[in-house]
Amino acid sequence: MSRTSVFSFFSRIYQTASYVFLLASLGACGSPDVTFVAQKENAPTVQSGTSVPSTQSFKLSRSLARSQLIVGLGPDGEGQLKPPEQEEQSEEVLRVGLLLPLSGSAAPVGQALLNAAQLALFDVAAERLILQIYDTQGNPDGAASAVGLAISQGAQLLLGPVFSASVKAAAAPARAAGINMIAFTNDPSAGEPGVFVIGFLVHEQVRQIIEYARTRNVQRFAALIPDSVYGQTVLDAMAQIVEASAGSLIRVEHYDPLGTDLSDVVRRLAKYEQRHQALLAQREELEDRGDEISLLALKRLERVDTLGDVDFDAVLVPERGGRLTELAALLPFYDVDPGRVQVLGTMLWDEPDLGLEPALIGGLYPAPALAAHREFINRYGRYFSAVPPTIAGHGYDAVALAAVLSLTRPDDPFTSDAITVSSGFSGVDGIFRLLPTGLSERGFTILEVTRKGTEIVKPAATTFQAAQF
Repeated sequence: MSRTSVFSFFSRIYQTASYVFLLASLGACGSPDVTFVAQKENAPTVQSGTSVPSTQSFKLSRSLARSQLIVGLGPDGEGQLKPPEQEEQSEEVLRVGLLLPLSGSAAPVGQALLNAAQLALFDVAAERLILQIYDTQGNPDGAASAVGLAISQGAQLLLGPVFSASVKAAAAPARAAGINMIAFTNDPSAGEPGVFVIGFLVHEQVRQIIEYARTRNVQRFAALIPDSVYGQTVLDAMAQIVEASAGSLIRVEHYDPLGTDLSDVVRRLAKYEQRHQALLAQREELEDRGDEISLLALKRLERVDTLGDVDFDAVLVPERGGRLTELAALLPFYDVDPGRVQVLGTMLWDEPDLGLEPALIGGLYPAPALAAHREFINRYGRYFSAVPPTIAGHGYDAVALAAVLSLTRPDDPFTSDAITVSSGFSGVDGIFRLLPTGLSERGFTILEVTRKGTEIVKPAATTFQAAQF
């Protein structure tokens, strides 16, 4: 097997009584594929919405070749964690702390991540792995307390927390203990050596949609940017990537993300006033000439409001929902022709019925690898009777990654070198790799909006060599 093959711990070959999961080694020695089998009938039994106690330990009702899911102590520190009975005397146990907001307003997010973690344990039967669950209460203080408790209870790798502020609060004690952390945030500022951000980074989304647009001979870019932290992150990434790809960022217009009227911002982007005045001047000149050719030209100009095209080939609109459709509809209203100007988006576009807005038809945006993503959604729905939030896939990938490393690197599985292997991993949202800087890279699908949904115009890469990162 080549050095560029990817850990594919989610590739599935369905059989009557079992799921077969194939793992391709990433090691430099090119070790052979390993096959793991998990019996379908032993599916997890904890259901969506089940509350998870934070001050006692319990063992999931099923086990996978001695893999266990146990709940650690809450931040109050009460009680004493007791490992599964058969593991009490083992010196080979690998303990992974899962830091989730299981109480407070973000509890549904924590529960979804916990559900996904159970699926990962079910799918990847890691014999020595024990997953210890800690409630961060959805705030930085709770996260710091949870990390301290996880470390005191032997955690050798930390998965989570979710929110950027919590990740930053948890990073210091984890770093002091020499324990790596794979966080679920998408905030790049939370990433650093030893703190790996597995979320969908804005930079990656923008990079891949801009680079794909460049393959379509798009040279000059514009952007409609919300005046927010997210908007500034998008703009910073866009400016850097457009320059690196030898393109030009022609125009940027900001708008109030809470504003009620977006007309002015689109009007400015289109340079509507200047182009309208140019039209009026042209009409006046033709009227003054008064000859037959000029009168024919004047007749044609009666059907337009502006003169000349805009000076950009594509416009990036990182919005969603009603505000996205409003902005898109205003583009042709102010003579930005979507037939000539490519409309681009980020993953915020990944929602149904975009094609109901005519100006978005033909628009392009990045999305997770569709086949694997849909399969995860379907399996999650079968077990937990719910549609998982996007972040749930990160919980699955992180737990499965930890399980695979415990199997393929038994001596020291959770080192930075193991986590940041350059050929990456294949997860439920496609290939990804964690970088020594703490950031991550992914292989996205590029989708085009159609009247009835979307079409794939660029499939997600299956290796980072194919993606040419």
